[in-house]
Amino acid sequence: MLIEFRFKNYRSFREEAVLSMEATGLGSFKNSLIPLSSTKRIIPAAAIYGKNGGGKSNVIRAFWLAVQFIRNAQRTQHDGSQIPVMPFMLDDFSAAQPTEFHFIYTVGSIKYWYGFTATREKIVSEYLYHAPKAQKALVFTRDSKGFIFTSDVSRRKLISETVAENQLFFSVACTLNDADCIGAMKWFRECVYFSRNYSDIPRQLLEYANDKNMLKAITDYAKAADLGIQDMSFEFDSKELDSSSSIPDSVPENLKKALNQFMQALSETQNVSDIHLNMGQVSAKATHLGKTKAGQTELFSLDLSDESDGTRMLMSIAPAIESVLKTGGILLVDELERELHPILVNYILAKFQSKNTNKNGAQIVFTTHDTELLNLEFLRKDQLYFVDKDNATGASELYGIKEFGTRTTDNIRKGYLVGKYGATPDLDIEEVS
Repeated sequence: MLIEFRFKNYRSFREEAVLSMEATGLGSFKNSLIPLSSTKRIIPAAAIYGKNGGGKSNVIRAFWLAVQFIRNAQRTQHDGSQIPVMPFMLDDFSAAQPTEFHFIYTVGSIKYWYGFTATREKIVSEYLYHAPKAQKALVFTRDSKGFIFTSDVSRRKLISETVAENQLFFSVACTLNDADCIGAMKWFRECVYFSRNYSDIPRQLLEYANDKNMLKAITDYAKAADLGIQDMSFEFDSKELDSSSSIPDSVPENLKKALNQFMQALSETQNVSDIHLNMGQVSAKATHLGKTKAGQTELFSLDLSDESDGTRMLMSIAPAIESVLKTGGILLVDELERELHPILVNYILAKFQSKNTNKNGAQIVFTTHDTELLNLEFLRKDQLYFVDKDNATGASELYGIKEFGTRTTDNIRKGYLVGKYGATPDLDIEEVS
């Protein structure tokens, strides 16, 4: 469960941005909140608003970049590899400063604090704390002077000697079976999800070919998106290739060569004798009610490609939503309402806001232009964030509506549209008569 995410000097954000998931005040929808302690509650959803080009998508990008680097730094950061950070570039000093990422989160009953700062060339600082016995305790810290460990010192010191300056100790220690780091890494590897584009649906269906519950969930989302859909059917034709198999003749020569090289690279790095790849095709069809020439009701099938963009969009995000609800993880989506009717956006949010469907403390963070959500019929005020960009400096700022001291009777949507909270385009609109 995410408690807080902070970052600094990344893309359009020069100063520190803080996304806190901690509930403030009593407010509405109290039953939607996730218990953290006897006195603190966590919000299950956060909506981020902002004008086009204001930087709201960079909040999701910052989260994505940090998580991907944490998951893979021990494999991707070879000698001389640059760290994929992108500092603020609209001044003459930020490019030389490190980029920062900080997370506070829980895995089970244990609270963790993890963060790192980095330039393109090296990790400047890094730390991990945990609270397995309710008291915050140091696992390790790292800065220009070296490492500090408070337990398992000899073993962790040996690990630190293998960590390059462009690698994370956290990631490397997990590969060397450091139990505390593995426990903390579980959230990043198993509980954080990002939405996919609907062009990925065939690949996702192949991934869940043997998971009947997930296929049913995808079908249910399709039926929610299009009330005309009665059912979905999926056909899979998958062939498993190992290192000794010949790739089918139908595969283009350049792709054959790339697949062979990929399988060889895997065999050299994975320490296994056999490498298996699945090559397959999937056929997805939706069953709709229709009328015959004689006027009789009958079922007709349409290919997935013939369905609306909204239907396919909702189907594409369905596996991530269901996985997050099952694991109690967090889903991050850029422009949740893209291709979706506002009622379908409400349909998704209700799954996180309702205890009936969100029994494991799952969360969703998303950017949106859907101002209907500002009517507070599904969200609380402390679930609303805005991103605005300073026209003079080009720097973005993330802030919550709670910083404005709004009253219960305030019309948040109207106030936002007239610019009361910033983060809206400054345009001269011609009067229409």
